[in-house]
Amino acid sequence: MPISPDKPLTVAISSTVLFDLTTSNDIYEDQGLEAYRRYQIAEEDAVLTPGEGFFLVEKLLNINKLLNKPKVEIILLSRNSADTGLRVFNSIRAHNLDITRAAFCSGQSPYRYINAFNCDLFLSSNAEDVRQALTQNVAAATLMGRSKSQPGAENEALKLAFDGDSVLFSDEAEMIYQTQGLEAFSESEVSKANRALGGGPFKAFLGALHKLQNEFPEGESPIRTALVTARGAPAHERVIRTLRAWDIRLDESLFLGGMDKTEFLRSFEADIFFDDHAAHCERAADHLPTGHVPHGIVNHE
Repeated sequence: MPISPDKPLTVAISSTVLFDLTTSNDIYEDQGLEAYRRYQIAEEDAVLTPGEGFFLVEKLLNINKLLNKPKVEIILLSRNSADTGLRVFNSIRAHNLDITRAAFCSGQSPYRYINAFNCDLFLSSNAEDVRQALTQNVAAATLMGRSKSQPGAENEALKLAFDGDSVLFSDEAEMIYQTQGLEAFSESEVSKANRALGGGPFKAFLGALHKLQNEFPEGESPIRTALVTARGAPAHERVIRTLRAWDIRLDESLFLGGMDKTEFLRSFEADIFFDDHAAHCERAADHLPTGHVPHGIVNHE
């Protein structure tokens, strides 16, 4: 079935990313499912505190208010049952989040419903669910890190940062770097500068974001995007030409030539950063929500 051109940007998020469920999960791990169920029911009127993805969701939903039309939808995908998930929906209501659709799967992975909901992005704390979502050709990441929130966050820009190879782009160039080294990588990228890179798992999501940015008058979009890549000159040219070929604009492009990305992400004030390298994610996660994208050669087991 073709997707409507008026389809909203659709982000699926797990309950453990939306809210802090540490205490509940500890009970599940230590005492089992029945104790967890009893605890969630007993506490179902106790409002859950924000998790790593909460303020990102707030900013996404705020776009609907700015446009006065439903251009973003958040879907809750949860391993809870509907019974234990009632606390999650009660907390959604208490926090005034406009989330109405959900799948509660009673311990099973919810990734099966990602395409049925026409999701553009899936964020979860469960790495296996994320891997399964990627096999469904949906952008997905395992979220980790620290919640980013400031007073008046609803009035601030939503800032998303992306690594390039294996995230926005395919891992074809990364494979050369990993197997043959930096010199061979640079030579290959120079020789292929006019040949567009293949799309990675986040190409379609970036395209959907770009379309959403265009809903606003030029210069007034509350969404800012950045490429934060370890590439430097001369490997930058192929990236620039690839984005031109895709007709997708990024607001900022940082070619770091192997420098650590963390301080640049802090300077950009990213609300979330997506990278395929676990080590990069772990460093950034001390400062901001970070999504590990388990895709490409560096994640092959």
